[in-house]
Amino acid sequence: MGHLDEEGHCHPKAWRRCGARCALGTLVTVAAAPCPRPGAVELSRRHPVASWLCAMLHCFGSYILADLLLGEPLIDYFSNNSSILLASAVWYLIFFCPLDLFYKCVCFLPVKLIFVAMKEVVRVRKIAVGIHHAHHHYHHGWFIMIATGWVKGSGVALLSNVEQLLRGVWKPETNEILHMSFPTKASLYGAILFTLQQTRWLPVSKASLIFIFTMFMVSCKVFLTATHSHSSPFDVLEAYVCPVLFGTGSGGDHPQDNHGAWPGGPPSGALATKSKEELSEGSRKKKTKKAD
Repeated sequence: MGHLDEEGHCHPKAWRRCGARCALGTLVTVAAAPCPRPGAVELSRRHPVASWLCAMLHCFGSYILADLLLGEPLIDYFSNNSSILLASAVWYLIFFCPLDLFYKCVCFLPVKLIFVAMKEVVRVRKIAVGIHHAHHHYHHGWFIMIATGWVKGSGVALLSNVEQLLRGVWKPETNEILHMSFPTKASLYGAILFTLQQTRWLPVSKASLIFIFTMFMVSCKVFLTATHSHSSPFDVLEAYVCPVLFGTGSGGDHPQDNHGAWPGGPPSGALATKSKEELSEGSRKKKTKKAD
């Protein structure tokens, strides 16, 4: 563990130096997604500045969100010139490389799996660094540590609505908190585990926890990417736990909003039955008039 000392603590300066790899892994995996965002190519042609800002947000969104939570300068990470230049170079190759050669290369499944695995390795270590950083400022702030580790691991997804605004699109129903993906859920659960370890409630070394959680994340994400699956390994566990804790299953059936309907009104089944009776009665009246 090159970024950990004898006590299992992370070196923030060493993590600053690995920013280039973070930027490369994040940008390439976003570009190599199986279903690219509609209109991304057109946006890069018509509004290259907006497209570049979206790419930078994908690269450094987790750092920006964590700095916002801890009251630090939001643009502090942009002082890392090498990371910005590398991220900009990758963005340019993705959208403007002749014949889309770069995009086709990173879309090749074996290559894409390598970048996916690299991104998950970085994600776990970002969670550990975020919690260590928050613990340095708030020794007993469990929720602050969990929140900081969570946004470090899934800040890009949590800022999806901001990225939509940069692209001129507004879809509030796609809020990541309302519909959490596997990486967002895993980052939250991982932040809880690392917080318990940081506060000495989990009797395991930080290096061991990083290794175990990294292997779990890499295995799950590589498998989901290779099989083109959008399911989550947590679905089975949540199907049992959520009904006990919250009275409903995760992603289960929720009461539908009948816009314009009065509270306590008749159910939709009764309305459907009533409409059928009215139609049959109307047809009888028509037949009677024709007979007369």
